[in-house]
Amino acid sequence: MPGIKVRETDSFDEAYRRFKKQTDRNLVVTECRARRFFESKTEKRKKQKINAKKKILKRLYMLRRYESKL
Repeated sequence: MPGIKVRETDSFDEAYRRFKKQTDRNLVVTECRARRFFESKTEKRKKQKINAKKKILKRLYMLRRYESKL
């Protein structure tokens, strides 16, 4: 679990920025979202877009690989 030690010279903004960086590095927020049961419509659409892009890129890769063997 991320945590920081606040120095006397730090302002709240600096400490908060360091804490956010640490949570981003440890993927706390993304893991929390992945474990949620309910997904909003926008999250579903976003995942579908990402999966569609991956599928297209995979097909393109396989097609280029096939053409190179000819």
